[in-house]
Amino acid sequence: MRLKTFTKSGIAGRKVLARVDFNVPLTSDGKVADDTRINAHVPLIKELSDAGAKVALISHLGRPKGAPVAKYSLRPVAEELSSVLGKKVGFAEDCVGAPAQGAVDALTPGGITLLENLRFHAEEEKNDAGFAKMLAAPFDVFIMDAFSAAHRAHASTKAVTDCLPSFAGPLLIREIEMLSAVRDDPKKPFMLILGGAKVSDKIGVIENMLDSVDTIIIGGGMAFTFLKAQGFEIGKSLCEEDRLEFSREMLRRAKAKGVKIILPDDVTAASEISESASVSVVPVSAIPADKLGLDIGPRTAESFCKALDAARTVLWNGPMGVFETAPFAKGTEAIAARLALITKNGALTVVGGGDSAAAIAKFGHEKDVTHVSTGGGASLEFFEGKTLPGVEPYVLPGVEG
Repeated sequence: MRLKTFTKSGIAGRKVLARVDFNVPLTSDGKVADDTRINAHVPLIKELSDAGAKVALISHLGRPKGAPVAKYSLRPVAEELSSVLGKKVGFAEDCVGAPAQGAVDALTPGGITLLENLRFHAEEEKNDAGFAKMLAAPFDVFIMDAFSAAHRAHASTKAVTDCLPSFAGPLLIREIEMLSAVRDDPKKPFMLILGGAKVSDKIGVIENMLDSVDTIIIGGGMAFTFLKAQGFEIGKSLCEEDRLEFSREMLRRAKAKGVKIILPDDVTAASEISESASVSVVPVSAIPADKLGLDIGPRTAESFCKALDAARTVLWNGPMGVFETAPFAKGTEAIAARLALITKNGALTVVGGGDSAAAIAKFGHEKDVTHVSTGGGASLEFFEGKTLPGVEPYVLPGVEG
């Protein structure tokens, strides 16, 4: 699908409201701990500023539950953004009303200000039309660049588009282009790597992609539900008992459609999740009753990587183990490294946000794959085939994909 975007001439000198995602981690002393999400929006901010727009940025931070909470103020983000851009970024004490209006009135062409946390108002998450009108009041144009919030129908992602001429920003456009290439027109063979804790988190993705994918590789905690569905004893490993029948049905449907499903044949097991845990590598047919599988084993990592060598398109969503803890990181690290290699050899590789994005960054390969999504929940819903409320207003007629 293609999205409606703005032109530099169309925003020059105009007052622009831009929805970004600055939901960043903060240190105990209120400093930005990781500026990845800030940097993701720098291309948009610079483009608007260089075109002479008067730019106001809006975002949420944390879960303040509809009231001002000091630790969730965006003021430290404004300071960090000033440092990143090398120019002063203003800050308004509220995202609506007199503080917002005053901050916008003070802007000169090319100037930038950040408005206070949207979620200090309960109306934001209710997609309240009146609140959206208050957000829009000082502005001429709205630009949506926060893909990671695009699956939420909030006032700042949905209702505001009824109040202002609205366009997609470059990050949102890049996300939709890359994710659409995988979902709607993948080059074959197309392989889906699924991991993470729960089968239930991936049901929609599996069901929606089963007709287009050639191979599904399953690791992480969710693999144990599939293994138990096949009759294996899995010890204390994670298992969703209420998803066993779904897992059996998916295995049957995949076989009927000629889709290959590859499950672990060995795992790294331990009695606890800790850096000092005593680990053992065991076949899936011999997981001790008092232990839990916490990573794919080396033989499985080798077979997963060998399968990936044939892929021309890969979507990865979910780590292979508890990668945050060193003894259980090897499987996820192996997948990240192999994706980097096959990308170099011409494959289209997309990492679906969330824990997968954190994992590939941890192992230093985030720039070695085709695309790392900024949206965990949004990318999941996109691959489930859902319409994202924060994307729908910009889809050009006749090219929905």
